[in-house]
Amino acid sequence: MPSGDIDKIISEADHRMKKAIQVLRDEFLTVRTGRASTALVERVTVSYYGTQTPLNQLATISAPEPRMLTVQPYDKTVINEMEKAIMQSDLGITPSNDGNLIRLPIPPLTEERRKDLIKVVKHMAEESRVAIRNVRRDANEHLKALKKDKHMSEDEERRAEDEMQKKTDKYIEEIDHMLKQKETEIMEV
Repeated sequence: MPSGDIDKIISEADHRMKKAIQVLRDEFLTVRTGRASTALVERVTVSYYGTQTPLNQLATISAPEPRMLTVQPYDKTVINEMEKAIMQSDLGITPSNDGNLIRLPIPPLTEERRKDLIKVVKHMAEESRVAIRNVRRDANEHLKALKKDKHMSEDEERRAEDEMQKKTDKYIEEIDHMLKQKETEIMEV
C-alpha cells in the first residue's frame, strides 16, 4: 500500500509539472516576435451580437507570409468589429480591411521592444520555475506526512524526495531551454 501512495504522489506531481510546462509553452506563443503567428491574435475577443467571442471562433486566421497575418471572417457583417478589437488589443498592429479580409502586417521589432519582450518571457519562465518548485514542495510535504504516519520508512522518503528533485531539475532545464529558444527567436531580425 505505501509504495502505491508514493507512486501516486510522484505521478500527480509529474502531471502538474507537465501542465506548468504546457502553460508556459502556450504563453510563449502569444509573445510577438518578428514573425507572423496565428497565436498572436488568439486572445483577441470581438463583440459578436453582444457577446465577447474569441477571434479564432469568428474567422479563419492564417499566416500567408512571414510578416503577414490574414483574418477571413465567416460573417462579413462583423469585419468592422474585428478590426476594432484588433486595434484595441495590445498587439501594436494596425489592421487593414478590404471588406472581405483583414490584413495584419507584422512590423519588425525595434531593439528596445525586443529587450522589453525578453524581460516579459524571462518573467514568464521564472513564474513557471516557481510553479514547478511549488509542486515539488507540495509532493515533499505529502511524503513527509506519509512518513510521519508510519506509512513509509526514512529510506523510502529519501528515495522519493530524490526522485522529485530529479523531476524538478528536468523540468527546470526544459524551461531554461524553452526560454533560450524564445530569446533567440525574439532577437533574430
